Amino acid sequence: MTSSTPTAAPTTSAPTTSAPAPPAGAPADADADRTADASVPRPALLSVDDDPAVSRAVARDLRRRYGSRYRVVRAESGDAALEALRELKLRGEQVAVLLADHRMPGMTGIEFLEQAMDLFPQARRVLLTAYADTEAAIDAVNVVDLDHYLLKPWAPPEEKLYPVIDAQLDAWAVSAPPPVPQAKVVGHRWSARSSQVREFLARNQVSYRWFASDSAEGRRLLDAAGVDESAVPLVVTPDGEPLSAPDDATLAARVGLATSPTTDFYDLVVVGGGPAGLSAALYGASEGLRTALVERVATGGQAGQSSRIENYLGFPDGVSGAQLTERARRQAVRFGAEIVLAADVVGLDVQGSARHVRLADGSVVGAHTVLLASGVAYRELDGPGLSALTGRGVYYGSALTEAPACEDQDVFVVGGANSAGQSAMHLSRTARSVTLVVRGEHLSSSMSHYLVEQLAANPKVRVRTCCEVVEAVGDDHLERLVLRDSRTGEKEEVETSHAFVFIGAVPRTDWLDGTVARDARGFVLAGPDLLDEGRPPSGWPLDRPPYHLETSRPGVFVAGDARAESAKRVASAVGEGAMAVMLVHRYLEQL
Repeated sequence: MTSSTPTAAPTTSAPTTSAPAPPAGAPADADADRTADASVPRPALLSVDDDPAVSRAVARDLRRRYGSRYRVVRAESGDAALEALRELKLRGEQVAVLLADHRMPGMTGIEFLEQAMDLFPQARRVLLTAYADTEAAIDAVNVVDLDHYLLKPWAPPEEKLYPVIDAQLDAWAVSAPPPVPQAKVVGHRWSARSSQVREFLARNQVSYRWFASDSAEGRRLLDAAGVDESAVPLVVTPDGEPLSAPDDATLAARVGLATSPTTDFYDLVVVGGGPAGLSAALYGASEGLRTALVERVATGGQAGQSSRIENYLGFPDGVSGAQLTERARRQAVRFGAEIVLAADVVGLDVQGSARHVRLADGSVVGAHTVLLASGVAYRELDGPGLSALTGRGVYYGSALTEAPACEDQDVFVVGGANSAGQSAMHLSRTARSVTLVVRGEHLSSSMSHYLVEQLAANPKVRVRTCCEVVEAVGDDHLERLVLRDSRTGEKEEVETSHAFVFIGAVPRTDWLDGTVARDARGFVLAGPDLLDEGRPPSGWPLDRPPYHLETSRPGVFVAGDARAESAKRVASAVGEGAMAVMLVHRYLEQL
């Protein structure tokens, strides 16, 4: 965070564009002057202050200097500002700077900025404070990555306001993505592939609008594309190209995600974009290694789907998995790491000093070293109807796009570890009730103490131990679950349309069969776990033992949940990713 006495910076050179009508919830004067071209919206500067006089003064001073290049939006409450941001997001517009007063009733400036991060993570965040609130502003660094705090009053603006905003706009212009019109998705409410497409776009931070295929707008889009309901999900890309039931690779390429490496050889290729992979990509690139990260779906892994991580160091108020993932991704990219999405790795070949990662599309990426950070998948439930209803009421992991549909519903969460507990707490905010189905006798044996206490204190959450799901019932979607008490053997049918499953980890390592040593469950062995009475494994070609995170193949490392005996925690995965880069350097020095 910068100090409260900023240094002047040159004015950003953003192009002059025009603005559409103000978003709903914003006051009438939120729409600044327009230019002749009304088709391209200007990036927004949004200020929120509950004092009308101060709110008008901020907007006036901002318009005076930036009104020709930026759209100035003001609001007089956090809720109104969030509503304005949601409308801007839906239109595919950009927000460059957020200025929020700290002391607002109902929602403080820090609380507003924290929620605004989910909508516009690239926007620069400035807190308006009185001198007595500077400690709160400093504390906000951990909560919202505050970029600056500005003391009130800021007169004269030429000395105290404009240099701050100039600096923030310069910083935003460097990292801001180009404006992209919104994609549209037309599908069935209970279509498994429709759900997968929506989840893919949401996890990759791609803005889209959802239309049911039987809605008026959905039918209009299907007619315009020349297809019927059998072709859903239909995705209309930002430039108007219709895609009928596209696979992930096609979808990613058409909505502007990077799906192929820019070159064919790197110092380090990271397989998997969870916390371990992102950490390795960040440290590798920042230390001068040509680094590429290859991810099959979206960065973040299981941690990226977590609704709230409350025991990660440095975030005393917790942080969502999506926020943590997006910050890490931006850091890695800023240091020069390439992130390749929708690329499914199917094989690894070792040829002399080169390692070649084979992708499902037939392409090959070479590197001096490879880090395996492919993580784990949730184990699937076994029983009648469960497979058929997957994606149609039965979901593995925290399905980001399905949570809103659980409002006022009776929801079931299956599992007894932290991911299940975090999901149950998140869903309980809007669901009528959440039932946590746990196979073991006690939550404390598999879940962190703080989560056990939160669940026990939540009146909407019911915990059923010694219980398991044995069947799912429904026609086109989940309607009932059959539960069995493992102590008595008695079965019970319960009505529900949503079940979220978190029942253990299965490593994503089948593609490594015959390439590196794995344990009986498929987790990759590394370092000391490979040694036989202190001696390197059979076939080890070097005169030194494997490094701590090195697999049975020299120059191939493993980190995170895919490694045998790993801690299965975000912090340990991040640490292993950083440690792996240190060992990569040591390996490269010997080539």
